[in-house]
Amino acid sequence: MTGRADLQAWVGRTETRSDFVAAGPIDRLAATLDRHDPPARPGEPIPPLAHWLFFLPDTPQSELGPDGHPARGGFLPPVHDLPRRMWAGGRLRLHAPIRVGMPIARRSTIGEIAAREGASGPLVFVTVRHEVHAAGDGPAARAATPAPQGVWQARMVPDAVLLFRYSALTFNGHRIHYDLRYLTEVEHYPGPIVHGPLIATLLMNLLHRMLPGAAVTAFSFRAVSPLFAGNALTLHGTPPDAQGRVALWAANDTGGLAMRAEATIRADDSGVNER
Repeated sequence: MTGRADLQAWVGRTETRSDFVAAGPIDRLAATLDRHDPPARPGEPIPPLAHWLFFLPDTPQSELGPDGHPARGGFLPPVHDLPRRMWAGGRLRLHAPIRVGMPIARRSTIGEIAAREGASGPLVFVTVRHEVHAAGDGPAARAATPAPQGVWQARMVPDAVLLFRYSALTFNGHRIHYDLRYLTEVEHYPGPIVHGPLIATLLMNLLHRMLPGAAVTAFSFRAVSPLFAGNALTLHGTPPDAQGRVALWAANDTGGLAMRAEATIRADDSGVNER
């Protein structure tokens, strides 16, 4: 078992990976979100958050951990004594579009490891900074809180098929998203958990539908409570303020807050779609 103090040895570790922005994953993401976009073509910018479709893990099957993720250790610290791993939140700054047909690179750096005590026991938060840029360039720059009602709203029920397709798109083997026996008997969840990045992508898709063509320059999100497949969720948002900031959030089937997010768009893209 690795002690908490020993984990600090992982701070500052870096990893660099390369990929190529193919059109296929972009088209399949649009299909997964039930968007009828024209086929992605070389040179076109990909949607915000679609970078999660690239730099996919290629860990051999024999090196996966019991939860379906790569075994602990290697780039990320080996927190062997804590049974669960989840994506808690993120902040993004979009300096320039990533385009179809572009070779890209990602430099990942572990910035901080913090041990805390939560309502369910000890927690370890690992903060990783990812810098994505064109290859060859430098980096471009549990009771849920009640959720308010947004001016924009969209209701949906994420099901097992949606979770499967998103796991496949992102090559995510984490068993909390699909293995009912594992997630109920080992990690003791009531049902498959909706991916944090998928919820964030659904919120971005709400903005896309309300403000088609708006250029997003920044996006941040934070998970507040889990969402489970088979239960309704509601996506909320408010039109941009004078600084182009758009508040977005997701609520569970009882109206509890599940995720907060904020996007910033260019001021000249703030017209609301009234269709």
